[in-house]
Amino acid sequence: MNGQAKTAVVMLSLLLAAGCGNLTERERNTAVGAAVGGVAGSVLTGGETGGAVGGAVVGGVIGNQIKK
Repeated sequence: MNGQAKTAVVMLSLLLAAGCGNLTERERNTAVGAAVGGVAGSVLTGGETGGAVGGAVVGGVIGNQIKK
């Protein structure tokens, strides 16, 4: 990755994080579940897109249903 690409990734990450500042606990759990599920699905299927999407869906549903 070159310097401009790294800068773009960092700026996009900061922008996305700033947009999540006022989420409810349920919304935050859903987002975290989807992110973790997407990564896990991708890893388990060797980088397949379908695995990442499926993992994100399942993780989001699980995160949404978690109650404190």
